[in-house]
Amino acid sequence: MVAIHIAEPALTLRAGSRAFEHIRQGGLQPADIHLIPGAAGGPKALGIQGLDMAVFGHWLPQAPQPRSLVGASIGSWRFASVCTEDPVAGLQRLGELYTRQRFPKGISVADISLRCSRMLDDLLDGQDEHILSNPLYRLNIMVVKSLRLLQHDRPRQLGLGLGGVIGSNLLGRRHLKRWFERVIIHDQRLPPPLEELQDFVTTHVPLSPENLRPALLASGSIPMVMEAVRDIPGASQGVYRDGGLLDYHLDLPWRAPGVVLYPHFLDRVVPGWFDKALPWRKANAGQIGDVLLVAPSPAYLARLPYGKLPDRRDYRRFLNDDAGRESYWRRAMDESKRLGDEFLELVSNGGLQDRVQPI
Repeated sequence: MVAIHIAEPALTLRAGSRAFEHIRQGGLQPADIHLIPGAAGGPKALGIQGLDMAVFGHWLPQAPQPRSLVGASIGSWRFASVCTEDPVAGLQRLGELYTRQRFPKGISVADISLRCSRMLDDLLDGQDEHILSNPLYRLNIMVVKSLRLLQHDRPRQLGLGLGGVIGSNLLGRRHLKRWFERVIIHDQRLPPPLEELQDFVTTHVPLSPENLRPALLASGSIPMVMEAVRDIPGASQGVYRDGGLLDYHLDLPWRAPGVVLYPHFLDRVVPGWFDKALPWRKANAGQIGDVLLVAPSPAYLARLPYGKLPDRRDYRRFLNDDAGRESYWRRAMDESKRLGDEFLELVSNGGLQDRVQPI
């Protein structure tokens, strides 16, 4: 008998309780989607580029309607790229610009910040107004306002502050309110798609031509890696940093009809950046009922070079070998087309209903 080869799935699909029932009963249609979150994660975003291109370039346009995009750090840069005139070209441009960034050993924090600012200028390339007036998407950018010692960029004070954050977080996420306030800089045409937030002081700031770029730069400004962004126009005076510090994977109380489609790097949600090393720190089960997580499967990851998506540690792994890192990242982006192809196949042939699993 001839053996039948069955390809291992490239995607893991996990859904909260309401999303699970919705999909099992009627599948998933583009019109079901009104909200897409985008996590922090740096170069990991390159590893799901093909999934993003399939979702935003082919699937969602089948049912044009206003949709909220909520991103922290690289998630906000992904979604700003989606809001340009051509979402697929924007995502490809982000991948190429990010991949070409080179940071030699000993580079200063100021120089890294300058290079990232220039990369953002190249990414947006004069399309600010189109992003702000996009007929289909409403951009929401997550940043944090830094308090206490985190207001400094000097390594000693900032390091002491980060030590305080780590200790506070071990006691419980609620203690992070001593160090951070959440700021959501959002499209003026639509409020952020969230229930009232009571966990941290949260401020809503309208997105404008004056604060779009400062907000995006702040949302990706990792402490000790990049300088903070100060006094974002429209927001209160202060020091602003990476939104993923507080909302790493956006464990938030979503408020939107239908299913919350979440193209993600993992099949789970980690609440804050400082929770990465705390396996007991899990997402709030009451907040993920409408979420469908679509992420690379373990089998897919195992076939990638080094068995993982690109990440920031690759800058050390490929120290003095930028060409090697760039080749690896481009291969990961090219391979990610399989993720998009499989997603489109599953939503078109009903296979999603059989493959989806509870979170």
